[in-house]
Amino acid sequence: MTPQQETFLNQYLVSVPKNYCESITDTIAECFCSDEYNANQCAKLINQGTKRASCSLKEAYDIENEPLPKVGRLTIVLNWRQEPVCIIKLTDVSICPFNQVTEEFARLEGEGDLSYQWWHDAHIQFFTNYAKEVGATFNPDSELVLERFEKVYPL
Repeated sequence: MTPQQETFLNQYLVSVPKNYCESITDTIAECFCSDEYNANQCAKLINQGTKRASCSLKEAYDIENEPLPKVGRLTIVLNWRQEPVCIIKLTDVSICPFNQVTEEFARLEGEGDLSYQWWHDAHIQFFTNYAKEVGATFNPDSELVLERFEKVYPL
């Protein structure tokens, strides 16, 4: 974490009760998406409260030997320049095949025109390309890690 990111996190932590801090399982700082336009767009949508969910390819966690995210994790949402935009707290994590993601979840992702069809088409393209980058495979039965979150700072 950069000093700017740490300062942003500490501003939040001093504003909440100590017993709340005990429920935090982990803290990370990251951009959503892998290109400048989409990273900045996702940060904006999260900060506005429009985007309240995200998903990732489970096989990528397996390949990289990374643990799955846990409820209670704080994420400092960054723009493409690695500047903090807001902080979210993870409220739910589940595993679901791509072809069983619900319309409700797609809408919670808050992107595009909020339709399931937009979500489906955009995510097929994204996961097909991303799987190649990380040495994974992607098909309609591929498992996704579904994350729901709430913006906690600034309110």
